[in-house]
Amino acid sequence: MAEMYFLEGKTQAQIARKVGVTRSMVSRMLSEARAAGIVEFSVRRPLSLDAGLAADLKKRFGLRQARVVAARAEDGQRRLRRLGAAGAQVLGGFLRPGLKLGLTWGTAVRATLQALEVESRVPSLKIVQLIGALGARIEDYDGHALVRALETRLGGEAYYINAPFLVDSREAAQELLANRSLAETIALARQCDVALLGVGSVEPQHSSFYQAGYVPLRDLKALQREGAVGDVCGLHFTAGGKPAGADFSSRLVGINERQLRAIPVRIGVAGGSGKAAPVLGALRGGYINILVTDDLVARVLLKEDE
Repeated sequence: MAEMYFLEGKTQAQIARKVGVTRSMVSRMLSEARAAGIVEFSVRRPLSLDAGLAADLKKRFGLRQARVVAARAEDGQRRLRRLGAAGAQVLGGFLRPGLKLGLTWGTAVRATLQALEVESRVPSLKIVQLIGALGARIEDYDGHALVRALETRLGGEAYYINAPFLVDSREAAQELLANRSLAETIALARQCDVALLGVGSVEPQHSSFYQAGYVPLRDLKALQREGAVGDVCGLHFTAGGKPAGADFSSRLVGINERQLRAIPVRIGVAGGSGKAAPVLGALRGGYINILVTDDLVARVLLKEDE
């Protein structure tokens, strides 16, 4: 009954005649469906985009595309949903049969995937985890969970990096990367057509590494002393976009800088407090070539790069 009423647009009287019950019974059952959570309602506001700022960013940084959402005076979760909706618009334009899609992790990546609207599965899709796991503390937006969730929605094949994203030594990282299953995933990562990426920060209050308990404060401070302002896939860079944190990068279990740059389409989704400096470094270093951000960050980027 719920499908006939809410999806097919039939009236309660039409449903009553078709099913052979009274109209009042149909009304009661529809109310029960809402109360039981079988039917949910949401109000979708039109996505407010700033085309002028987006055009300026595209020209200034030589981007393939840019999307700028209105930040407005709202809480971080609403801003995140707007970023995700804009990111989903961009990503949706690249979905096609046979696509190889690489994913990192993070709240912005998760918001993008949650906002993605698809009417059918994508044939022969390959979904590839680009960097190892952060662990149970942030399981809901860790790479494993995001790859698995997208595979459930879109179909295709999922390829995982079943290892921590950071280990104690370069030798340990190399040993893991030589493992057959991981080597297969990394080899496929190098062939990805599109990567969906978050942009991380070295500021403790904005660092997923630190919040997850993987990186102690002293390591963040060490990265800052080396000039790091942010990271993509755990690969840190300076404000000018130069690589930073060589020791840290050598202990990562995932794709390296050269492999990341080989992916033709690199969509970075980031906005909100504390993300301007990391995003600017990522743009200057060419770590991303499509940007989805908010208008507050966009204005800082254009001002700082004058």
